[in-house]
Amino acid sequence: MSTQRGRLSWRLTMWQRCGHSGRGTEGLSGPDALSGGVEVSTVSLVILFVVAAVPLAPTEVSLIGMGVAAAQRDLPLAPVILVAAAGCLLSDLVLYGVGRHGVSRLLDRLRGRPAVDAGAHWLSGQLERRGVTALVIARWLPAGGTAGSLLAGSLRWSPPMFVAASGIGVVLWSSYASGLGYVGGSLMREPHTSLLVSLAVALALGAVTAAVMRRRHEA
Repeated sequence: MSTQRGRLSWRLTMWQRCGHSGRGTEGLSGPDALSGGVEVSTVSLVILFVVAAVPLAPTEVSLIGMGVAAAQRDLPLAPVILVAAAGCLLSDLVLYGVGRHGVSRLLDRLRGRPAVDAGAHWLSGQLERRGVTALVIARWLPAGGTAGSLLAGSLRWSPPMFVAASGIGVVLWSSYASGLGYVGGSLMREPHTSLLVSLAVALALGAVTAAVMRRRHEA
């Protein structure tokens, strides 16, 4: 019973991290508590999947928040990582298909941002030379997952090669983002503080990566 209550609390926290609120679980027991936990868990993971499947949606923020929630309840990250990775892979496949059929307007719009343009420029050369490794690294560039998938499609990568590269990338990146939140949640027991600190670290790392890409692009 204590394990079920712990899981219920974790699922409720994840649901709240996705920007929702609902009636509390205080006073619930037996079938009511269990059914409420299953409902919240299903909805929260579906929300995470949808966010991950939408290009340019704030997937990183959602993953960090769920990592914090998992740390607060001392529960594993595996379900969060798997759901997020599946959503990101679906998004990549759609973008790959768009790029393969010559639709480049989305990439042109993205390249209007200096950080994204620098990353896309780096990717354009690296995808042909380093293949899978370059596409995996792209996940850490600003809008890199989107740009990398579009470029891989435009370069006519074979579907098996793209799926393999994207699969590795989304699992590693989902583990990184949720793990960052988990570490923050483990070090600081106040949920809001740990979430903000983890987000700040992610933003700082992203800013450093973008700066490096811009300098290489300008060189």
